[in-house]
Amino acid sequence: MALPYKTRRRLSLLILVIGLPLYIAAALFVISLFDRPPIWLEFVIYVALGIVWALPFRSIFRGVGQADPDDPGEKGQ
Repeated sequence: MALPYKTRRRLSLLILVIGLPLYIAAALFVISLFDRPPIWLEFVIYVALGIVWALPFRSIFRGVGQADPDDPGEKGQ
């Protein structure tokens, strides 16, 4: 079932404002439990974690920056 545009927009804002900082804090905490790896490996880990967090939310973020397709006032402009 597809989510309406306004619901996807609100969910994406919630994910970016609350979920992403929590994910960053959790990733930093987990990485700090181990000895610091070489800088190139640490970079690869952070890049991979940066990509992995967004994969489950692709459908929510898709098209959020566009005009509301359900709003009749937007189509005439």
